[in-house]
Amino acid sequence: MKKNDWKERLNIVYSTNPDFQYSTDEKEEICTLPKQQQKLRVSIEKNHRGGKTVTIIKNFIGSDNDIKELGKLLKS
Repeated sequence: MKKNDWKERLNIVYSTNPDFQYSTDEKEEICTLPKQQQKLRVSIEKNHRGGKTVTIIKNFIGSDNDIKELGKLLKS
């Protein structure tokens, strides 16, 4: 069964080169800095969100899972 990887190749339409090999750029896993070294900017915004309040976290250096955990902590 062929792996459907068309979502990874959305910007490639067609290549006439018979030797063309599409390569995806795998993102490196960024290690999360300790709390003392993080310089986060946390702000609350309501603009352009239908009156709902959202919390914006900027300058976080770390993995996607760690930012999700931080978001859960802030929500509670």
